[in-house]
Amino acid sequence: MTHMTIAFQGARRLARAILGTLAAALLAGLVACSSTPPAPPAVAPVVKAAPTRPEAAASTLAVPSSSPAATMLRPHARWVAAAWSDLPGWTIDRQDEAWPALLRSCEHPAPGWTAACAEARRDAAALRGNDVAARAWFDAHLRPWRVESLEGEATGLATGYFEPLIEASRTSRPGFRIALHAPPADLATRKPYWTRHQLDALPAARKSLAGSEIAWVRDPLDALLLQVQGSGRLAFADERGKTRTLVRVAFAAHNDQPYKSVGRWLVDQGELKLDQVSWPGIRAWARQNPKRVDELLWSNPRVVFFREEPLPDPAVGPKGAQGVALTPGRSIAVDAQSVPYGTPVWLDTTEPLSAVPLRRLVVAQDTGTAITGAVRADYFWGWGDDAEAQAGRMKQALRLWVLWPRAKDF
Repeated sequence: MTHMTIAFQGARRLARAILGTLAAALLAGLVACSSTPPAPPAVAPVVKAAPTRPEAAASTLAVPSSSPAATMLRPHARWVAAAWSDLPGWTIDRQDEAWPALLRSCEHPAPGWTAACAEARRDAAALRGNDVAARAWFDAHLRPWRVESLEGEATGLATGYFEPLIEASRTSRPGFRIALHAPPADLATRKPYWTRHQLDALPAARKSLAGSEIAWVRDPLDALLLQVQGSGRLAFADERGKTRTLVRVAFAAHNDQPYKSVGRWLVDQGELKLDQVSWPGIRAWARQNPKRVDELLWSNPRVVFFREEPLPDPAVGPKGAQGVALTPGRSIAVDAQSVPYGTPVWLDTTEPLSAVPLRRLVVAQDTGTAITGAVRADYFWGWGDDAEAQAGRMKQALRLWVLWPRAKDF
């Protein structure tokens, strides 16, 4: 992945503006993208500039491009009309690199995107590998809108998530004793289902999981990480420990128990300070306190169940809440009540733990239980160790602009 290296002059000011939000999000999750994708919102936004054509009225989001101060309201956000010059770094990013993500979203176009997606598919071949032409296409067909909270706050928080890659075994054997489960047969008969503690400790609860094992992993924190991220890749070695087969496990269901952050629990217990809450920090604490690992895990009653999927193309990411494959560095998770799935978004943030700008075109294709609010994005880094390291450190100041079809394109 390529990242922008021009100066981010507003980083410190934005960081101060979201300090309170940052602390709350840090403790809310280590979640990044969580495991229960809700359905897109059914509530239509309020448009403060009347559309000029009946089809535009049906979309509820198109407004005449001649209204420079127009605003549009969604349940959790306000969009304010902006100019392309407002988007920092717009002329520097390689917009053509976002085309694969956009075309995937056009497989399930959002209301109001039918015509624009048809144009995108028609022009895709000509724009492939040509960032100047791609930028011109966006300029001609779309219009930028600054995303704000309903109270007018334009700064927010960017976090990161990734797809874990975990070594696994098809059988329970020494070194691989932690099971990943498919939804148990009696899941629908008990609401809520057994808690994590009960599933580990009660014979009746343990019996309910018998026969639903998909695979076994080495570390209970690996299993928890897969559950928090909602999907992951499993690497199975052959009998000699050499040839690896990759499969994906994806979210299938959960036990209908509330999600509780293990990071929050560690802070409440006085075990870690706020700035130490990260997956590496939690793993280090677990190594130093092996007798308290169960207590740590049981602080989160939610358990996620998986389904196994083939992985024919290792270069393709997992499916997000929109139902399309995620693209590393070009997909984000959002609050769907603020930004509809499939919407191109201009991201203005910084690299993890730095002031190096991260300004690029991404597409809203996923969501998560911790991803709430207007100016909120979870950036998909991909998979592997580097992606895990970047995602785990990313808690940065953020500004967002959505790109929406012009009224003339409906």
